[in-house]
Amino acid sequence: MIQRLKNNDPRKLWSDKVTRFSHALDLEKGVFVLKNPKKIALSLKRSAERSKTRKAGPFQSAMSMLNFYINRAGKNLDPGQKKILEEAKKELRKLFSRS
Repeated sequence: MIQRLKNNDPRKLWSDKVTRFSHALDLEKGVFVLKNPKKIALSLKRSAERSKTRKAGPFQSAMSMLNFYINRAGKNLDPGQKKILEEAKKELRKLFSRS
């Protein structure tokens, strides 16, 4: 559940704070709106492998960012794009030999 402060300022959402201040991965701009699941997975893999500040392994970091985006978008995520992002999870598993 998203915790909001009384004034409902979207900048006060904990997820917004994580997004703005996390040093987990430096993602390619627009990666989550790409229409090709393999391109999304490759971009996340590159970002995870290049990161010097991630706390987990590359696979877990990449998958966590993808899940974080899907969960935060929630009902606002276009069903077609959600399907693409779910396919990107499968591609990530293949790229990291986790299938």
